[in-house]
Amino acid sequence: MAEFLIEAAAAVERWTINGEARRNALSKAMVNELASNVVRVSHAREVRAVVLTGAGDKAFCAGADLKERAAMSEQEVREFLGTLRRTFRSLEKSDCVFVAFINGAAFGGGTELALCCDLRVMAPSAEMGLTEVKLGIIPGAGGTQRLPRLIGQGAAKELILTGRRVAAEEALRLGLVNRIGSLADAHALATQVVGNAPIAVGAAKHAIANGAHLDLDAALELEQQHYQRTLGTEDRLEGLRAFAEKRAPVFKGR
Repeated sequence: MAEFLIEAAAAVERWTINGEARRNALSKAMVNELASNVVRVSHAREVRAVVLTGAGDKAFCAGADLKERAAMSEQEVREFLGTLRRTFRSLEKSDCVFVAFINGAAFGGGTELALCCDLRVMAPSAEMGLTEVKLGIIPGAGGTQRLPRLIGQGAAKELILTGRRVAAEEALRLGLVNRIGSLADAHALATQVVGNAPIAVGAAKHAIANGAHLDLDAALELEQQHYQRTLGTEDRLEGLRAFAEKRAPVFKGR
């Protein structure tokens, strides 16, 4: 059985974690298939955004598949976490934009998966949390590093050290998600993104992510480098023509 249900609509794909019975948990098979899908869209110019969600309405991704994890040796756990970290990082490195629709519980690795996405829409009834300390471990797929970068160290420490869960309104207030809404809202956000010039979107995504923790002079130099990526493109000229002609631009990603 496929670990993801994939539906395509123009330049946007929807990936639904196909594991409702296990609350869409992170199994070895699921992570391997996620990695393959990221590679595919990262080399497919026609796919420019992905909406990532979970099957059913109970869970986006409830974290690690604890039944599978219990049968692993310590070495197998280390290897799995290495694969998980590399896979999550590949979402961030891709020019494709990932929009998480958090349709239900997102705990532990589920929250870490959402943190790897560029944008996050959360259902009103959903909950998020890095709950690992309650199991005698810490977030191991980037949670201790991505959450402070997103919401600040003080707020991140509170959530990680208490392991408590947050509902949608608090998640929005903290900046953990971009908005509260529906699957349709997540698709609308992805559609807005793909209406823009592909090379420019990719350059902006990486400039933001890679410059956030540099000193300002180095970050401005990085921004200039990414800006240079757009200068020689046909899309830049098309954008100027479309503005002058008062029409919508037709971008081709070149």
